[in-house]
Amino acid sequence: MTKTEEIAKGILAGNRRSIAKAITIVENDDQEAQKLIAEIYPHTGKAHIIGLTGAGGAGKSTLIEKMVKEYRRIGKKVGVVAVDPTSPFTGGALLGDRIRMQELCMDKDVFIRSMATRNHAGGIAKATKDAVRVLDASGKDIVIVETVGAGQSEVEIIRVAQTIVVVHAPGLGDDIQAIKAGIMEIADIFVMNKADREGADKAVIDIQSNLQLNNKEKPWKPLVLRTVALTGEGILELIGQIEKHRCFLEGNFVCKTALLRTKTETELVEAIRERVTNSVIEELKRKGEFDELVHKIMEKQTDPTSAARKLLKRALKNET
Repeated sequence: MTKTEEIAKGILAGNRRSIAKAITIVENDDQEAQKLIAEIYPHTGKAHIIGLTGAGGAGKSTLIEKMVKEYRRIGKKVGVVAVDPTSPFTGGALLGDRIRMQELCMDKDVFIRSMATRNHAGGIAKATKDAVRVLDASGKDIVIVETVGAGQSEVEIIRVAQTIVVVHAPGLGDDIQAIKAGIMEIADIFVMNKADREGADKAVIDIQSNLQLNNKEKPWKPLVLRTVALTGEGILELIGQIEKHRCFLEGNFVCKTALLRTKTETELVEAIRERVTNSVIEELKRKGEFDELVHKIMEKQTDPTSAARKLLKRALKNET
């Protein structure tokens, strides 16, 4: 049995050490990463993936902590992937307030991992999808993915999760930031956390008004829930609404199929793009043409886009 097969076997058995090793492999883009994912891929697709996104300071980590405890109370096995900004010094994740969640790791049926974005746009680390697959294959019933901050690029979370929860809180500088950020369309559930603070009522009304204008034709109607994560207020209602959305997807074949197809197409395109890009660059470097192009661009003899277009055209011609 190879090392990769041994780790894959451990993942399927729910072994924590194997899970940790596997996530490290995919995060470091180890040469064994693809072999490992190929081994476990047939065993994925059972967990419900929840994506949490929202502005910094909205209380996402505290919310997740309470959610995990509630899921464990009802017997669900839970995995958490917390995507953090990359440290400019170590290249690793800036853990911040993730430390408070570490007490949950004492539970053998909870696995929490912080991952650095490593400058990958969209608030989702490149290896996040594979880390989620590892947790899925390991037998977790629920996998929660927390993204970095909130903004236009956060829509990338739809490529990973089935239920998207957008977390907001009053007093963060802009009470309708979620609306302006362009993430209204991807949210399945809105959470107004820290709902005991001044300004929460107005923020809820703003989001509800926007939803009435922009979600008339959608089969699923997002709700705005109120929570106070520090006290646990509203957590049960949030868990219930997430379950309701899961049941909606299971019962709506059209929506479920469309979501799965979109995610699959996106992953295939990304995989093709990465392989083509890497193979072309490797071939150019081998022939010495890469350095030649860099020099021409530096000398303003051409521009990067034109150079790339010519190279791709030449590469495709050679393939045929």
